Amino acid sequence: MKTIGLLGGMSWESTAEYYRLLNELTRERLGGLHSARCVLYSVDFAEIERLQVEGRWDQAGEVLADAARALESAGADMLLICTNTMHKVADQVATAVTVPLLHLADTTADAVRASGLRRIGLLGTAFTMEQDFYRGRLESHGLDVLVPDATGRSTVHRVIYEELCLGIVHEESRQSFMAVIRDLVAAGAEGIVLGCTEIELLIRAEHSPVPVFPTTRLHAEAAVARALGDAPPHSHTNSRSPANRRLEK
Repeated sequence: MKTIGLLGGMSWESTAEYYRLLNELTRERLGGLHSARCVLYSVDFAEIERLQVEGRWDQAGEVLADAARALESAGADMLLICTNTMHKVADQVATAVTVPLLHLADTTADAVRASGLRRIGLLGTAFTMEQDFYRGRLESHGLDVLVPDATGRSTVHRVIYEELCLGIVHEESRQSFMAVIRDLVAAGAEGIVLGCTEIELLIRAEHSPVPVFPTTRLHAEAAVARALGDAPPHSHTNSRSPANRRLEK
């Protein structure tokens, strides 16, 4: 099994889910006492969050690039950024290393397309919902992406940072998310992308009238498949591949 490098800690609550899923999926595939070969670099999320708010994305990207170099030196054969939002700096991270970066939006888009759906609702941080780095990546796969209205986006963003990133799960917040999902479905969404790794702590399939796409699980599944030598999912390297050129537009 190849070694999976995890750029984590953003937040550690969802990174713990990555670790659990990678090991469970490996055990399911190989049986017995098998577990995933992985190395983890967990950053201080308070530092990253401050840089996000201040719009200092290049500096945040350099923090992750340094972590990526450390993971490669530690033996990682591939990298995962264990957060949707920080895929804003995926180019910066990918060019810092020679091993492939498995792009979370690509693995998510593959799952949506495999399900036969094209119009999806996207939940995530305000950065993910409102900026093009993630929505545009999904749309480059032929998907039509809807986001909540301003009130819905504010609610989702607040719950992520003030509750889920701290490991707090409130039923009231679940009901608020379900209302946002219903609004997206009413607007034509055929499925819902849980485009923040912490949302899976709150929302599961039974909380939505349409299929949900849990990005943490999908990312972990793609990584295990790649590590075990299955057909590789999309990867994002420092070469100017077609996928990279899409991101650069």
